[in-house]
Amino acid sequence: MLVLLPPSEGKETPSAGKRLDLDTLSFPSLSSTRVDVLDALQRLCAGPAAKARTALGISARQDAELERNRSLLTAPAAPAGEVYSGVLYDALGLATLDARARRRAAGDIAICSALFGLLRVTDRIPAYRLSGDTTLPRIGRLTGVWRDPLADAIRTAAGRGVVLDLRSSAYVALGPVPDELAERTAIVRVFQEKASKRTIVSHHNKATKGRIVRSLLSEPKSRTVDDVAGALGAAGYRVELEAPRGPGKPWAIDVVVKEL
Repeated sequence: MLVLLPPSEGKETPSAGKRLDLDTLSFPSLSSTRVDVLDALQRLCAGPAAKARTALGISARQDAELERNRSLLTAPAAPAGEVYSGVLYDALGLATLDARARRRAAGDIAICSALFGLLRVTDRIPAYRLSGDTTLPRIGRLTGVWRDPLADAIRTAAGRGVVLDLRSSAYVALGPVPDELAERTAIVRVFQEKASKRTIVSHHNKATKGRIVRSLLSEPKSRTVDDVAGALGAAGYRVELEAPRGPGKPWAIDVVVKEL
């Protein structure tokens, strides 16, 4: 099974450790694109601060993010599963998984990154600031830069297994799952239901997705989309499975909760 996760905007800054080594990262087919994006980002952050802030969508109060990006090649690196620290990752709780589930996480999870493309949770990276919808000088919109390389990497990582896509729309656009994998791909959507009305609440949506992945890592590996839906149902979630709406379209797994 391949579980595609978004990164988190919030990141823990490693206090010690070896520097970033691009040659040690998973998915080596992405190496040349990683170099291009990293170089463009560092050039941007080494230039006029106002221009960099606009491109990265930050304010002057966040200028520490510019220094963080300028120091990517010299700053300490740590496993990506420790660097990403947002709501989803807090709920996933990689550090508190048992040994078997941690091995599953290392082999099944792939994190979509605007800077590195695709990462395993064990890949060592520094903290950085870069969103999937950014346009960088010299190379342009990241959705155009990453689209084809990421599709190839996802295709390779998926093998013959089921693909569970929990990414936000910006990161789906960065690297869509190839159409030929659609029949074994499921998009996971989390809805809160109150008085028969369904809404998506961003914070709780992320937390529920983290708990969903944690639950799946502790169960036998799912080999089909039906297996995934069944495992979530057995874990106590209210699950609605929607078949693909046409050729090249994925399944949808809707998880409906009342308390988040």
